[in-house]
Amino acid sequence: MSLELSQSESAAGGNLHAVLAGAVTSPAAAPSPAKAPPFRFVPPEPRSLADTGLTAGELDALVLKLLLVRGTSTGRAAAEATCLPRSLVAESFERLRQELLVAIKGAAGIDDFIYQLTDAGHDRGARLAKQASYAGVAPVPMECYLDAMRRQSLNESRLNRARLAAAFDDLRLNAELLGQVGQAVNDGRGMFLFGPPGNGKTSISERVVSAFGEYVWIPHTISIDGELVRLYDPRSHKAVDIPQLSEAPHDRRWVLIERPTIVVGGELTLQQLELQANPATGVCEAPVQLRANCGALVVDDFGRQRVPAADILNRLIVPMEKHQDYLVLASGRQVSLPFDMLLVFSTNLEPRDLVDEAFLRRIPYKIEVTGPTETEFVELFLDLARQVGGACRPDVVQSLIERHYRHQQRPLRYCHPRDLLRQVRNLCEYNDRPLEITPATLDVAVKNYFAAL
Repeated sequence: MSLELSQSESAAGGNLHAVLAGAVTSPAAAPSPAKAPPFRFVPPEPRSLADTGLTAGELDALVLKLLLVRGTSTGRAAAEATCLPRSLVAESFERLRQELLVAIKGAAGIDDFIYQLTDAGHDRGARLAKQASYAGVAPVPMECYLDAMRRQSLNESRLNRARLAAAFDDLRLNAELLGQVGQAVNDGRGMFLFGPPGNGKTSISERVVSAFGEYVWIPHTISIDGELVRLYDPRSHKAVDIPQLSEAPHDRRWVLIERPTIVVGGELTLQQLELQANPATGVCEAPVQLRANCGALVVDDFGRQRVPAADILNRLIVPMEKHQDYLVLASGRQVSLPFDMLLVFSTNLEPRDLVDEAFLRRIPYKIEVTGPTETEFVELFLDLARQVGGACRPDVVQSLIERHYRHQQRPLRYCHPRDLLRQVRNLCEYNDRPLEITPATLDVAVKNYFAAL
């Protein structure tokens, strides 16, 4: 079942494109047909049961379990819970009523009723819940998910220098580093960011995908031959809050999100890279790399995980190269799913100390993120001082470098101006003084900040 919108399709998807084209421009601007919305396709609203990819039995089972949990429900409430059109849910209630599994308790306004389970329906629902108690948003078939991932693939987008520079406008990246990052992003496979801490590796990793400026649609839950995988995670995915989404018809089982950037750190284990079955619900939770599809997976602080670095690389590099990952469902069945993301490893350690050369060769881009020069440090310090509303002379910053960096043989870091100025501001606020960036206030900040460094 294709999810692509064509000119011959119903106006549902086309209307949504038109509505959202205006939503992503300035509020005062009128929608322009020539302005394309920042996504590749819209999942069209299902008009029939066949359009949903579900069987009548699957939908009826979901409705029975929903009633088992809620006790009673109106048709409208059941449609909201399953994110399906009311007409399809009404057809399900009618089938269940004819099977004497559901009864009408009363009216609920115009063209709606309050439904409840019969004794037979309660028994059927309880048996179904023992197999899988999930009673939420109706799942989307895997085939539809695969089709959507192909249409929204990161590999179908390309960045140029101007767009990438705009995304990193508030970071001090020199032209060479920006060029390396841009090439790695366009290659769409993997990169290794390394270098001393405090110079922006994590910041670079977390915003590379934002340079594309696109949104993607993902389903709440995927059905793989009857087995459910929960994909949408509000802790990991940032839903796009566009009010016009509710004004135009689309498949509400899908969520429009920003291209995802999933960041994992020292807590990462190999188990998090596999499907996690929940015995209580019968639903598998998607692993981090599946949630990162069409975006980026960032392994931050690489080398500090509880499992050897080589094991993590061994688990991820083959899917990165093949653009395909093999996961095991709760039933034991193995399924192939897309591995379509930019894989970023970020570390403060030397790459050669983490893994052998054979592994490193398979990561296409190794990019060193170094500290600022003295000139860059001074410029950054003065810029940030202006931003926080403080007056700072260049000679004050030069004195800071001479006394607390050069004399102490302390390396310059991009994070230091921000952190030291925060210390100065807190000092002045505590003493009810206006912000003063002087050698004296900086000495206090340095003493606090570098005491154990």
